[in-house]
Amino acid sequence: MLHNDLLATLATLALSLIWLRAVDFLAHRGWISSELSRKIIHIGTGPLFVLCWLLFTDAPLARFLAALVPLGITAQFVLVGTGVIRDPAAVKAMSRGGDRSEILKGPLYYGIAFVVLTLVFWRATPVGIAALMLLCGGDGLADLVGNKYPKYTLPWSGRKTWAGTFTVFAGGLLFCLAVLAIYHAAGIISIPLSRMWPGLVVIAVAGAAVESLPIRDIDNITVPLAAVVLGLILLK
Repeated sequence: MLHNDLLATLATLALSLIWLRAVDFLAHRGWISSELSRKIIHIGTGPLFVLCWLLFTDAPLARFLAALVPLGITAQFVLVGTGVIRDPAAVKAMSRGGDRSEILKGPLYYGIAFVVLTLVFWRATPVGIAALMLLCGGDGLADLVGNKYPKYTLPWSGRKTWAGTFTVFAGGLLFCLAVLAIYHAAGIISIPLSRMWPGLVVIAVAGAAVESLPIRDIDNITVPLAAVVLGLILLK
């Protein structure tokens, strides 16, 4: 089993790095904007990583090996953000304005959320998966859609829009349903979607409400935290 999990870890790391460096390359060459590359990373990294969990066994050590992947990538974020490692491509892909210190905010919190949720929940429960998918499919898509309709802002949060808030709900819910359907089909999670979807709707609504608050840079912590609290109650 250890041999299989080590191979799964290497495969997950390789796929994650290929994905991240490909987006970094596109941003560095100017083929996509920094804002778009940041959101592509935000949206796509989570589903890729969570689906790679299917490569692992049920051994107790598996979750710790899997968590090494986001831990290692997050450590790289810290080194780039503090200037220890010079990586202009990564800075351009993950920052809003080209300031490397921005990586120590949203991207760092994103990585921390992945490490913690992997270790605490792993794949036998839908709670961690729902929290991560809400973070990726909901919060990640919100800016892309909301920026297209900047006129319709929220009364309590002038930087955020009704379109973005609805996207957090709809995108997060769809990502949750899609990934959990795969896990149920694979026999990893026994709870059928027919039992989970009402709770997932409530979780997606709560995630959208939390994301809509007039706070910056900590959505990557508050959104999955809200999903976890409700998931522990509703996803049984």
